[in-house]
Amino acid sequence: MEHSTSFPVLLFSYGTLQDKAVQLANFGRELVGQQDAMLGYSQSWVEITDPEVLATSGKTHHPIVAPSTEKAASVEGMVFQINEQELAAADAYEVSDYKRVSVALASGLTAWVYVQA
Repeated sequence: MEHSTSFPVLLFSYGTLQDKAVQLANFGRELVGQQDAMLGYSQSWVEITDPEVLATSGKTHHPIVAPSTEKAASVEGMVFQINEQELAAADAYEVSDYKRVSVALASGLTAWVYVQA
């Protein structure tokens, strides 16, 4: 197995990055993750028009999250350990409706996540 010199990066996914086909297309491997949740966010849907993203995910609408005023708001998902090259690949996959931010998760971990831009 190839060893990368970059540090592991935590990426939280509540959407299509949990799909094996999307992972293989973007990272060339299936990611191993653990369940977690983002607190203080709620999920809605965004229409995807980017043909490449549509082809990869096979879905016309992807989930998107934004900060919520509801105290109990949380979004379930998975935390994956990736490297910096894979993070760059995830950045390239996400459409302009999303921006990457760092969030504290229910587990106490801090991870990158794509939220409403």
